[in-house]
Amino acid sequence: MAARIATAIHEHRLLPGTKLGEDRLASIFNTSRARVREVLARMARDQMVELFPQRGAFVAKPSIDQALDVFEARRLIEPGIVRRLVQCMDSAKMRRLQTHIKHEREAREKADKRATVRLSGEFHVLLAELAGNSALLRSMRELSTLTCLTISLYESAVNTCCLVDEHEAVVNAIAAGHSEQAEQLMLNHLDHIQGSLRLEADADEADLEQILGDSL
Repeated sequence: MAARIATAIHEHRLLPGTKLGEDRLASIFNTSRARVREVLARMARDQMVELFPQRGAFVAKPSIDQALDVFEARRLIEPGIVRRLVQCMDSAKMRRLQTHIKHEREAREKADKRATVRLSGEFHVLLAELAGNSALLRSMRELSTLTCLTISLYESAVNTCCLVDEHEAVVNAIAAGHSEQAEQLMLNHLDHIQGSLRLEADADEADLEQILGDSL
């Protein structure tokens, strides 16, 4: 159940703010409400779902501040993942990376947006998996999901999916053993993703302190 819900979120089929009703999920997955509550609670711990008393469970909606925190965390973590991977790269790991890049290209050629979005996020998780640090992998899975939710909420008119050419450039630098280059390419890549999003404050949002404070 959790895996299917997560996949739907990563493919942008379940959008931020979507209500995840216990009765409906129990019917869809032919299980009990108790089991549904257990799964939703676990997904809430992973920040994929938000739980509200008396209202239920909803797909998480990261705020702009949370989104900025996610990108800051990724800039700190992902160069370290790349650096570690350069140090432990072997032929089997490189084949997995190249196969993933191939699947990304195929999804784009087929205009399969769902697969493209999912594979884009999975690339970063795969780097962490191959780097061989379980703590980094857990962090990257969470950050990848929050990034996916952020893109759903704040995407601009331009394409905010990861560009497979940028992924391939990172992989080529890793394969060549050029750690500093791979790290910089990853940082540039993250800048590109964030720059494609509308993460500025809403100009229409009223500043209550400014509006009401002057009248006191």
